[in-house]
Amino acid sequence: MQRGASIFTKVVVLALAVYATLTLIDLYGQIENARTARIALEESVKEQMLENAVLEYEIENREDAEMIERIARGRLGLVMPGERTFYGVTN
Repeated sequence: MQRGASIFTKVVVLALAVYATLTLIDLYGQIENARTARIALEESVKEQMLENAVLEYEIENREDAEMIERIARGRLGLVMPGERTFYGVTN
């Protein structure tokens, strides 16, 4: 009977080792996914901070004629009287 218990113990230990290995592999994958997500979020934060700085600059200089013209041309697509607008056509 001692031999049967020994085989059973070995099978249980092997099953636990396989389970632990699979769990570690899964956790490693989750850690890598979290790292990738963190890097993407850090990039997003940097882009948003840059955009915020641009907007803050525009707010601070909202009375400047050059700033008004740049915003009107760039964001609103406006042109000065007498100017012509040409649109590029791509295939």
